[in-house]
Amino acid sequence: MGTQYMMQAGLASGMSATEGMSPARPRSVDPNLSDPAHLLPEDIVPTSRDRLAVRAFGGKDIMIPYMGIGTWSWGDKATFDYDAITDLPRIHAAWAKLKSVGLTFVDTSQAYGNGESERICGTLFEGMPRDAFVVQTKWFSGGLSNTLMQSRGPKARLRESLSRLGLDYVDIYLVDGPIHGSSIATVAEGLAECVHEGMTRAVGVANYSTQEMIKMAEGLAKSSVPLSVSQCEYSVLRRIPEVSGMIRECLKRGICFQGFASLAEGRLTGKYSRFNEPKANRRFSSYPMHMLEPTINVLKGIAADRRVPVSAVALNYSINKGVVPLVGIRDPGQADDDMQALGWRLTEDEIHRIEEVSFEGHTSTLLQHG
Repeated sequence: MGTQYMMQAGLASGMSATEGMSPARPRSVDPNLSDPAHLLPEDIVPTSRDRLAVRAFGGKDIMIPYMGIGTWSWGDKATFDYDAITDLPRIHAAWAKLKSVGLTFVDTSQAYGNGESERICGTLFEGMPRDAFVVQTKWFSGGLSNTLMQSRGPKARLRESLSRLGLDYVDIYLVDGPIHGSSIATVAEGLAECVHEGMTRAVGVANYSTQEMIKMAEGLAKSSVPLSVSQCEYSVLRRIPEVSGMIRECLKRGICFQGFASLAEGRLTGKYSRFNEPKANRRFSSYPMHMLEPTINVLKGIAADRRVPVSAVALNYSINKGVVPLVGIRDPGQADDDMQALGWRLTEDEIHRIEEVSFEGHTSTLLQHG
């Protein structure tokens, strides 16, 4: 079974916090646990050309946009029904738009499309100066071979990623979830080796709890490597990384917090309704749409007032909360919509209106610890 099908089967069985035995009913947020409305300093109004610093080994920061491009759908047939004939030209057209405005931070993974996402990224990078884009990929630690390789697993798989990407190094390399058979200390050794051998400039984790994240940071520190990134699902529909204190801990430690599924796999775009549900295999924040109507209506109202797409409001919310949102873009229309999240800031009143209808979300035992 390819990794893309392993991922879909795993998410369906309870790796996702809203699937399998996990609760599918939204949980509202205790306002006393909310971070400030503008955790991102109010004097910063990010545009597509602005950059924030991600710590890298050796003291030279990696400069990334305030929004990243998620590429799970690129090449993935199990979840997104990818068809190269129709989808690949749209991806190239979307990339041309994104590149023209400076949104060239790409998040991919060895598991996306059994590596096809990385291959597509490699074709997009052809002819570009190496400092004109930032690429982040993830070590998919599932499978017996990774467990048997112990600390050698991250390096062996990254070597394969670099071949697919056509690159000598990636900028950031994450562990794609706390599902590895080896200990965190062992994985830290493997990640540090990737850094010291020049295969990646920085490393991080995805779907770790706060305590697991701290443990990884301590393990990496033994090799003088910083933990640079922590990535979890974060959106208006899943604020648990915020209310649990993870985002504040990242801020304190100089760790860049990234949020994936920033539009809840389309649920926060205004596209879906109780009469037009997302496909069943869209498994992050997979609540029935009738439960989300109060949330969607508030987002739609703000979007109408601001004359921007609904998705732009949802993404701008994440940016205000100190999150670097990762958003999946498959075609030029989505690129046009999502780029409008930049260049302005929601007011404190607008954020409070959104938070009144937001959800805390859940964790899962199998994958989503954070």
